[in-house]
Amino acid sequence: MHSSITIYTDGSSRGNPGPGGYGVILMSGTHRKELSQGYKLTTNNRMELMAVIAGLKALKKEGMKVTIYSDSQYVVKAWVEGWLNTWIKTNFKGKKKNPDLWKEFYLLSKKHTIKFIWVRGHADNPYNNRCDELATEAADSLHHTLLEDKGFTSGNEELF
Repeated sequence: MHSSITIYTDGSSRGNPGPGGYGVILMSGTHRKELSQGYKLTTNNRMELMAVIAGLKALKKEGMKVTIYSDSQYVVKAWVEGWLNTWIKTNFKGKKKNPDLWKEFYLLSKKHTIKFIWVRGHADNPYNNRCDELATEAADSLHHTLLEDKGFTSGNEELF
């Protein structure tokens, strides 16, 4: 087994809020797996973050070296610039957005060594472009039943 894995992620929403979806590609050695899911009502940032969570949840072993490629400045900077640690310490004071997903990601992040790399969206990265296709197909429910984003629709709309 490989001790390192590469994850490409992307999120999409048709309207913000609106129907949304995420796309994920996991790669390790010669192995490749694609994941996607669509939601009835959500935001682009929630889908960007949910893509990362879905990728991490798909890992069968703990202690992996994980490199995550994302075109979301919101997701990448929250990790790289330490925003998330501050949000956790202050319990998301000031109505920071998406605390449900950030807390879930934070717990998953403790199981692995994670490195984020920002990539320009809709550019020349074929894996990011494929994730975008997966996310938009999911948002448009081409291959999925749209799920409810309970974190968005549970009465916390004022956070968004």
